[in-house]
Amino acid sequence: MTVKIGTRTIGAGHPAYVIAEIGLNHNGDVEIAKQLIDVAAEAGADAVKFQKRTPDIATPAHMRDTLRETPWGTMTYLEYRHRVEFSREQYIEVADHAVLRGLDWFASPWDVPSVHFLEDLGVVAHKVASASLTDLAVLQALRATGKPVILSTGMSTLEQIDLAIDVLGVDRLVLMHATSTYPMEPDEANLRVIPTLRERYPGVPVGYSGHERGLQISIAAVALGAAAVERHITLDRTMWGSDHAASLEPTGLQHLVRDIRVVEAALGDGVKRVFPGELAPMAKLRRVLT
Repeated sequence: MTVKIGTRTIGAGHPAYVIAEIGLNHNGDVEIAKQLIDVAAEAGADAVKFQKRTPDIATPAHMRDTLRETPWGTMTYLEYRHRVEFSREQYIEVADHAVLRGLDWFASPWDVPSVHFLEDLGVVAHKVASASLTDLAVLQALRATGKPVILSTGMSTLEQIDLAIDVLGVDRLVLMHATSTYPMEPDEANLRVIPTLRERYPGVPVGYSGHERGLQISIAAVALGAAAVERHITLDRTMWGSDHAASLEPTGLQHLVRDIRVVEAALGDGVKRVFPGELAPMAKLRRVLT
């Protein structure tokens, strides 16, 4: 089974769908968001992804009054969430820029009003953050849209994933194996979960959402058959913000997309054959012919 997002097809036999997650790495600045969209387009990514919250709903009650040091001074966590959230007009501006650069764009809605907000802007798909996998109200709202849904599975048990899939259905679903550690160490990647999820949910494309440093683990995920790869991107890993350290800088994203395409070409079709390039060495080196 395959899933269509925009003009791309996700699933077995198709190139991995590369999602450059901007998330909140724009730090509330439209121009930074546009620069990150340019980075994604120039690297050859297929899509950019944001995060959409209604801060008064999505911010946990126990976190709202926690003080946080920010580039804009000391403020509560709730004030910070409001500060970095794009308005409708700002989303339209960055969305138009993404479309002009040939990219799909969508976001992770963290509450039901955010689902409606994104639907009003005409997103081609929705992404469920790992933290929202157990939010059945959000999942029900997403299923009602009829749009493709990409579901990250970090910090979740198989039983919790089962329940989420019962709500979402499998017709337009892409699963993403993930470990929600920022940044993630290699011994927590557990990439063999990719075939485990593929076997447990037959026909559902399974990808990988990574939070590690470097490229090796994401590339290995493609070798294991990941149908999509998502990585956070940043202009500079030293920028202020919680996700920058686990993000790829522009050159890193370029190398990731390049290496994914090399690995896909190298995987082949599994049919053993003698390639044309082997004929000359065979004539020169093989003593016994059959």
